[in-house]
Amino acid sequence: MPSVFHWVKVKTICYATEDEDLLCRMTAGIAGTDELDVDVSEGLHGNPITVIDATLKKNQQYAALFRGMGPGVLEAIIDGLEDRIDDDCILYVRFDKQKAVGGVLEISHGGDVVAVTGKVMAHPARKEVAVETVRCYLLGLLQGPPSPSPA
Repeated sequence: MPSVFHWVKVKTICYATEDEDLLCRMTAGIAGTDELDVDVSEGLHGNPITVIDATLKKNQQYAALFRGMGPGVLEAIIDGLEDRIDDDCILYVRFDKQKAVGGVLEISHGGDVVAVTGKVMAHPARKEVAVETVRCYLLGLLQGPPSPSPA
């Protein structure tokens, strides 16, 4: 199966008042990998801010990530694809961070989120091609693998 993405990233911002280990485990669980980049920087008022980032580069990783979101979330993403893919063929999905810590992925429009972004392989590289590519991919994941034919 040809790849649909060049890469997909799962990113969480951890503020000084939050449990970094908990957010690392949550991010790794969503991304399906323990390979995380953790960078500490300084906020506007000198407070530490940790950026937790997982970069996926394999088809199996993409499929596991999107299947792990569940059918309801995938359907919501499909319904809003026009608004989730920009002119540079980048897909954007944001989940409520507090609910994600509790194991529930719920699409969010707020600021305290787990961000999933992915560079779509679209040929030619146009938004409408990327939208259709991702739509077909996610619909395929919803339908699942083909059933084996009876012998």
